[in-house]
Amino acid sequence: METMKLERNKRVKKLAVWTWSWVATMAIATFGPIYIWDDHAFLTIFAIVVNLANGILMILANRDLFNHFDELEKKIHLESMAISLGLAVVVGLTFSLLDQRDLIPFDADIGFLVMFIGITYLVAMLINTRRYK
Repeated sequence: METMKLERNKRVKKLAVWTWSWVATMAIATFGPIYIWDDHAFLTIFAIVVNLANGILMILANRDLFNHFDELEKKIHLESMAISLGLAVVVGLTFSLLDQRDLIPFDADIGFLVMFIGITYLVAMLINTRRYK
């Protein structure tokens, strides 16, 4: 039992490292061209490629953690992801339509959708965890 707990902690820490690395490289790719290297094309492309690679490694670390879950944890996460994906598509496209028709006073920026997905997943996880335990 203790070995499984140590293994899970190792996987969680690995995911945390890749997640924060991805966040940092996203910030560098976003703000670097503006504040650091003055729109230099090669550096901008390089930063974006590094960010993409970090994102892929973050996804693989997430998958590694999920493969370590028991069946109940997998079910909870799968249902939460299904709800988040469905709502992201429906709400995201509706949000885009509202922006295209100028029915909202601001641009439908992708950041709003990313926040919506995160909040939706968190709420779905809380509800599903409570429902199944």
